[in-house]
Amino acid sequence: MKQIFYSLLGFLLVCCAARPLKIEKVNGVSFVASRDTIDSANVAPLVKINANYAAIMPFGFVKNLDHPDLVHNTNRQWFGETRAGAKQYIETLQKDGIKIMIKPQIWVWKGEFTGKIMMASEESWKALETSYSNFILEYAVLADEVSAEILCIGTELELFIKHRPQYWTELIAEIRNIYNGKLTYAANWDEFKRTPFWEQLDYIGIDAYFPVSNSKTPTVEECNAGWFKHKQTIKDLATTLGKPVLFTEYGYRSVDYSGKEPWVFDRSMNQVNLQAQVNTTKALYDTFWGEDWFAGGFVWKWFHDHKDSGGSDNHQFTPQNKPVEKLIEAHYELYN
Repeated sequence: MKQIFYSLLGFLLVCCAARPLKIEKVNGVSFVASRDTIDSANVAPLVKINANYAAIMPFGFVKNLDHPDLVHNTNRQWFGETRAGAKQYIETLQKDGIKIMIKPQIWVWKGEFTGKIMMASEESWKALETSYSNFILEYAVLADEVSAEILCIGTELELFIKHRPQYWTELIAEIRNIYNGKLTYAANWDEFKRTPFWEQLDYIGIDAYFPVSNSKTPTVEECNAGWFKHKQTIKDLATTLGKPVLFTEYGYRSVDYSGKEPWVFDRSMNQVNLQAQVNTTKALYDTFWGEDWFAGGFVWKWFHDHKDSGGSDNHQFTPQNKPVEKLIEAHYELYN
């Protein structure tokens, strides 16, 4: 009997050695809000690519960079941008086992960069704080209501944070009184080193549009080299704070020079380069997903109408119906 036991134990150890234990990561997509409700048919493509998380992104709107009034949750918005729409999306995704990060975002008129939102007076700052609190706390309540795993408290708001740090400290405490899940903030790729409140959050969140190559069709090796400096900075911060890093957004357009300025979405950049998108994405996976201090990320961006999205002639970010989708599917399967 003892000999049988040891033989069985040896067999199990050999099997375990042959099949390394999977390390689960946040294998996420940034799920774009639309005019429509969604159903299980819209979720099936996420399941197919082995995604286990979706970022749901309700929106608020401001007229310009120095305007303090944030308009949100109105009947003039697309359904998916509202509270009711976010809830419907979340509950539908959850039925298929997809976990949730709620990531409320601001759109400035004409698409101006939110990191430059800046008030001209104390009165305007106070008004913005009140307006933003109403916005984010509404979604903190929703996050608690639907048991979302993660709430992102803001996206690329560097000057707002720089000039009003006490407000953000108090806001985080207020959110904690409402919602018991994990918190992060989506810092821009060149902002995260200066974000003052990481110790109050659960993840260091980065929208990871780091420049990694100046080549027209960057190779994986070039991009790996391009990541070297950035990776060390990110790792040092994670180690110092003892916090995991989450790429709250990551991704590349399927265009020439996709690794040069990955944040650019100018439609005049329209030379389709599917291989550039594959190579830049693979290098990001090779660089980060195997690190124990790295939690995972959300690819930018995923549309609900999968069959009509992306495609081989599309030069935008979405990976849908492009070669990079197969790369994502295979990679996410390794960490799910």
